[in-house]
Amino acid sequence: MSIPTLLLGLIIIGMAFVFSLKSIADPLIESDDPQSVEALSHEEFIKRLAPHAQELQEGYGILPSIVLGQAILESNWGQSSLASKYNNLFGMKSFGDEKKVNLETKEFINEEWIVIQGDFKVYNSWEDSMDDHTMLFVNGVTWNPGQYEKVLMAKNYKQAAKALQDGGYATDPTYAQKIIEVIETYNLDKYDGR
Repeated sequence: MSIPTLLLGLIIIGMAFVFSLKSIADPLIESDDPQSVEALSHEEFIKRLAPHAQELQEGYGILPSIVLGQAILESNWGQSSLASKYNNLFGMKSFGDEKKVNLETKEFINEEWIVIQGDFKVYNSWEDSMDDHTMLFVNGVTWNPGQYEKVLMAKNYKQAAKALQDGGYATDPTYAQKIIEVIETYNLDKYDGR
């Protein structure tokens, strides 16, 4: 074997190795939803999620404005890594043997923001993420099945946002106000059918 042929072979093997490392470091999640990985305008993002949010209201009583407001706030309009790569719009944590990814996150603990590692759920689509998020409100948590009952019973988005905060949904002490501001800025309550 000549030296140029040997060098060419080594280069090809090296490139294959680099590409295989890249695919391990940045796994692709198969999705039924090709738009979930594309950047959408704010209007497109809302229009993309609103019909399913309204279906969830019909089935379970959750206000679409809350679902949309949380999706916007939690996923940065679907552009966070968690939303764009793993279809998790709400930062839903993973416990147990379900499909998950470990990422850095910020939590407000002892009156300060800290960075921690967390396991987050991986979904096949944004709609699956919305369904699971809604079922959290319907079923509560293992230690308190009624934890988010007031979110479902709320007559308007302000009551629902306060119920989210009171129910301990997020560690951010200004979470309810942030949700309300997003809803009011983008008139998301127009999707609420009540």
